[in-house]
Amino acid sequence: MHKFLTDLHTHTAFSYDGRDTAVEMLAHAQKQGIAFFGVSEHFDYDCDKTLMHKAGCTDWLDIDAEEYFHKLRHLQEDYAGVMNVLVGAEFGYSKNADAQGRYVLTYEKYRPDYVINSVHCDGGLDFAFTRFTEDKATVYGRYLRLVRDSLDAAYPYDIVGHIGYIARYVPFENKDFSLEEFAAEIDDILKTIIQKDKILEVNSSNKQLSNRTLPAEPILERYYQLGGRKISYGSDAHFKARIGDKREEVVAMLKRIGFTYLTVPCRGEHIKVEL
Repeated sequence: MHKFLTDLHTHTAFSYDGRDTAVEMLAHAQKQGIAFFGVSEHFDYDCDKTLMHKAGCTDWLDIDAEEYFHKLRHLQEDYAGVMNVLVGAEFGYSKNADAQGRYVLTYEKYRPDYVINSVHCDGGLDFAFTRFTEDKATVYGRYLRLVRDSLDAAYPYDIVGHIGYIARYVPFENKDFSLEEFAAEIDDILKTIIQKDKILEVNSSNKQLSNRTLPAEPILERYYQLGGRKISYGSDAHFKARIGDKREEVVAMLKRIGFTYLTVPCRGEHIKVEL
């Protein structure tokens, strides 16, 4: 039986930190045999450009949304019948009402095939450029509250992206999100994802963490125990060589937990893809 491969979290050179062009990324995905390939460029209305530049991120720029959607819709047509190309977006959640309003307008104007809702920032500065001075309980507690707030965002979204992202950058020796220490917060997040019929992403870009995925396996197991079944896979590739990275390892883990399919969102429809 033909195996349908998916990768729904990728970035091209349209994102400030993407390396390869959309043409190069799609060609490589096709060579790999990807059946559903999603491009989810960064829309970073959560970031404060001044703070980012001061922190050393001098190459940070807003995406050219008009050019991105124009180019990718044409590529989507070019690949019709060859590979299912989904033109998506990754919205970086912010509590700021103006930022959420910009996401609403972006969604209404361009109608992405799907949206990944992610928490990258606190107070306008990406965690990758943050100097953490507080203890783990305080830092992770605040992060989890932001993730929970993001589930009630004013804009439409389909996938809840890489829970645990902050762990890539904190200085703590033990970076794990303990289910015992943060049980109430994590359960609230997972139950809300299920109640809202959203999709939980398994992200294989762990930046050398001991955990192989974001979120880690114990959180995925808890999601399953609570009745969650909608899971998406994303490599978070920013260059073509990382497309599909650790996918087979992720699939084996999901099967071990009990999952039998991945969920691919496209314009409101949830497509089941057997593992």
